Amino acid sequence: MTCDLDKLFYADNSPIHGQGLFTKCDIKAGHYLGEYDGPTVTENDTYVLWVQVEDGNWIGRDGHNLLRYINHNPRPNAEFQGYELYALTDIPADAELTIDYGAEFHP
Repeated sequence: MTCDLDKLFYADNSPIHGQGLFTKCDIKAGHYLGEYDGPTVTENDTYVLWVQVEDGNWIGRDGHNLLRYINHNPRPNAEFQGYELYALTDIPADAELTIDYGAEFHP
């Protein structure tokens, strides 16, 4: 699946933290939003997304596209399935896109 992230999102100052990712248009629940793109890494850093694979190992990807600006919310409006992002809820234009960083995240 491919998706032109620049058509759906923009980065701007976030009331949650630093920069955030905002929608340019209304998005329906279940809509495919894009893939977290970047090189595979073995060490954690600011924009690394870790995904557990079938054998139980974890693979990190250092985000190099707009999706790296997604902030945490314990009640998110989007979620990753592997490195692919989907809308959990209907999301209005100019809303900040959020995911749940998981139980190990401590703000």
